[in-house]
This record gives sequence, structure tokens and C-alpha cells, in this order.
Amino acid sequence: MRAQNARSRGPEQLIDEINRTSTADGMAAVWFLGQESVVLKGGEVVIYIDPYMSADLERKAGFQRAFPAPLQPEHITNANMVLITHEHDDHMDLGTIAVIAKQNPATAFVAPACCHEAMRGAGVSPERLFAAVCDEWQQFDGFRLMAIPAAHETLDEHEEFGHRFVGYLVDIQGVMIYHAGDTVVYPGLVERLQAHSIDIGMVPINGGDAFRRKDGIVGNMGFREAAELAAASAFDLTIPMHYDIFPWNGEKPGYFVDYCYENHPYMKTKVMARTERLLYVKAE
Repeated sequence: MRAQNARSRGPEQLIDEINRTSTADGMAAVWFLGQESVVLKGGEVVIYIDPYMSADLERKAGFQRAFPAPLQPEHITNANMVLITHEHDDHMDLGTIAVIAKQNPATAFVAPACCHEAMRGAGVSPERLFAAVCDEWQQFDGFRLMAIPAAHETLDEHEEFGHRFVGYLVDIQGVMIYHAGDTVVYPGLVERLQAHSIDIGMVPINGGDAFRRKDGIVGNMGFREAAELAAASAFDLTIPMHYDIFPWNGEKPGYFVDYCYENHPYMKTKVMARTERLLYVKAE
């Protein structure tokens, strides 16, 4: 595993780096853009997960970011696939999705079926929009994908639309990556993850409490729960997420690292700097 030192840089430089990066079999690249927005690249395939880059949420609800978005939606011209975990605005950012759909006619989108009406309204044509299928592999050019049910405090499964909240397993270039989406640990999640040899696990750590719920903020696993999930599921490398954009709904990632150091001292963790590139090499 080799990580590149992150520097303050413009969006054009970041996009250029993503475009120039190419990985061989057994390698994958990850960029962290804040909250749960990440970019994955294996070979020449570029996947954005929950790209939250627009100012729509700030305009609608007054939620101000702790730091500016590292990209504007207009900069995202290289997405082969966009994965959406659920419909909350900091994950299904329609302001970003609309721009990607307009300027990238070849980009495909995967999301829970309950998100599709809103995404079609944002300009994603039906032939480019796929339902997130839980517990079944979906094959795409250059990678395969499986949705994993997520419990954004609770599991929410609709008879017609399926699970409202999901995470994703992405198998790309022989590297298995798990993006948990927004979730707590529910009965059966560990067993689902143990069935796969996961190289990189990305998990939320911001937690939840009664006071945030009172304000309509649905919670996730906290840093202890995230660490124990990673240990039980035997992730090779664990990356914490969902702690940095909104201070009133965040967490200090150092708490996660300290807990892992004290309770699971052989567990590999990585707190990624904003826009940092991580090159993961699968152990032989």
C-alpha cells in the first residue's frame, strides 16, 4: 500500500491526477473528497460514490460546509459510473448528478430504486439508470458490483422498490472494496461481509444521538462500532468516513484510530486527507 502526500491543489489538477492514474491487476486507487464522497479507479474505470459537490443543500437548508467542495460538478467529466447509496441530499446530490448526466452522456448510474424518480427528474435517462441489487453481483465493463443492505438506524425495505439504504461491494482489478453508505451494524451485516474477502472497507464513524434525531439527523455507527465491524469482518484496510463536512454531525477520526490502536493493534487503518490519492496493492 502506498499513499501520496496530499497538497492543496485545484480541481483541474485533481481531475488530471485521476485521469493519469492507471492500475494493474491487484491494484486500485482511492480518492477521498469528504463526507462519503469517494472516487475509485481500477485500470481505466472511474467510479464516483455519493459525489456531493454542489451547493444545493446549503441553499435549501442552510447547511454550510466546514470546507469548500474540492470539485465543482462541472469538473466531473471522467465518470464511467456513479453509485448512490440513498436519497439524502449529502449523498444523492441532485445538483451534482444533473451536471454529470448532462455533460457525460456515457456515464451510468446505480442507485436504490426509490431514488430513480428524482434522478430521472435531474436528467438521468432511464437507459443509463440501474437499480442497486442487494446480495447479487451485477457485471459492468471492468468491474462487478453488489449492493449490501444498509440500516440508516433501521433497515427500510419496500415491497416494490427494495432497500432504501445500501452500501456497495465493488470488485475491481481483483481488489474488493466495501463502501458502507450510511448504516449502523444490524443483525446479519457481519455475516454478509465475512462471506467476501474485503481488501478496503470504508465505514461511517459519526454516530448518532437523541439530540441529533430530534433535529431530524439520522445516525450511523460510531467510531467504536465501526472499528469492531472492521475487525469482525476482517477488512485488510479500514478507512473512516462521514466525519468532516458538518461539524455538528461529525466526529474526530483520531478517536477511531486510537480505539483501533488500543483494541486491535494489528488492524490497518488510514485517515485520508481531502483529495488524497491512495494506491492499494493487494497482498499476494
